[in-house]
Amino acid sequence: MEGSFLTAVFLPLALFIIMLGMGLSLTLDDYKGVLIYPKAVVIGLVSQLVMLPIVGFGIASMFPLNPELAVGVMILVACPGGATSNMITFLAEGDVALSVTLTAISSLITVFTIPLIVNFAMQTFLGAGTILQLPVLNTVVQIAVMTLLPLTIGMVVNRYAPGIAAKANKPVKWLSLFFLTVVITGIIFQERDNFLPSVMAVGWVTLVLNVATMTLGFAIATLAKLGEKRARAITVEVGIQNGTLAIAIASSPTLLNNSTMAVPAAIYSLLMFVTGIGFAFFVSRKGAKQ
Repeated sequence: MEGSFLTAVFLPLALFIIMLGMGLSLTLDDYKGVLIYPKAVVIGLVSQLVMLPIVGFGIASMFPLNPELAVGVMILVACPGGATSNMITFLAEGDVALSVTLTAISSLITVFTIPLIVNFAMQTFLGAGTILQLPVLNTVVQIAVMTLLPLTIGMVVNRYAPGIAAKANKPVKWLSLFFLTVVITGIIFQERDNFLPSVMAVGWVTLVLNVATMTLGFAIATLAKLGEKRARAITVEVGIQNGTLAIAIASSPTLLNNSTMAVPAAIYSLLMFVTGIGFAFFVSRKGAKQ
């Protein structure tokens, strides 16, 4: 499969379907969560949008990474949350309403913060004179079309045809998983000559990033005395990233068009299911014993 077809057709389609599926389970009431539990939402958003990029930058700088892989790590931390975090929060018996609220709000904000974080990363790791940059306005528009448009369509269907939304929700999730699998497989095939060295170089980095951010998220929520369910939700929201969006930004022909930068997100997208479900299993067993 040609890389251009993969990134130009399959990847945007996968992201569109994933965000559509998330929209099918959202209502406007989910955005009102900031009024219901403002402290938890503010702490969660600050952790996602401020702490996460800082931690990601520290880790990318600490490890001896290829500059393009370091930028790939920063693209990943610029894309928090996503539909997967809501699912894992549910499995972990966390506060799903808070998780959905954080995902919904961060999806709106990151449309504007992603180009700023990514351009900073490229200037830092690739050099101040690098030609490769994300044009801010063009990137905002493209990310909005790839994420906010299908999210809005899903919410409209859920609002005016809830029966259709309920029936379509599960098939859409399976379809999005299929497309994501095709995309990740395609990236691995496209980068097959460099993939194993990249895994050796960045695999441990993504694992450290995942575990460190989940640990910090849990610690912050616990110190803020938000309660166990909300702490679990924030742990997952901070520790689980939107790998599909990160891959799209890195490898889309109309954005960075760099498959190497997509490798950290591809590895992370596989890894986060293991750590996320492991966390859900651990806290669920802990809750059952109490």
